Amino acid sequence: MARTAARPDPITTFGFHVEVGDITEAVFSECSGIQAELQVDEYMQGGANDTVYRLPGRARFTNVTLRRGITTSDELWRWWKETLRGRISRKEVAIVLHNRKGDEVMRWTLSDAFPVKWVAPPFRAGENSAAIEALELAYQSLRLE
Repeated sequence: MARTAARPDPITTFGFHVEVGDITEAVFSECSGIQAELQVDEYMQGGANDTVYRLPGRARFTNVTLRRGITTSDELWRWWKETLRGRISRKEVAIVLHNRKGDEVMRWTLSDAFPVKWVAPPFRAGENSAAIEALELAYQSLRLE
């Protein structure tokens, strides 16, 4: 009789937290845009008219957007404002995924991150929903741990 290996359950995405350098009051409801791609450089060799060589180029990382309900803390706003004034403070940002038990199972670390966009929440009369602000970050490189 053949033995079947235990099938691991997929990890859900609702159990996560974000660490933003020395900022301790940053609780986020959403994190999106973690993406890495490799550019492809095309090289055409003389005499080989039927072939275009495709070579791996540089890695490119898309910006990451963090969303959270507005709180009385202004630490993220001050970081954005300082960047806007040309005083760029790069921070290491970690997006940490947890399993159902709360154990850390995966960590994406964005190195040398800095804010490039801040978005205020939409305001709608008659609605009773949380005011969500967004902060978009650019970064140098990505590690998966």
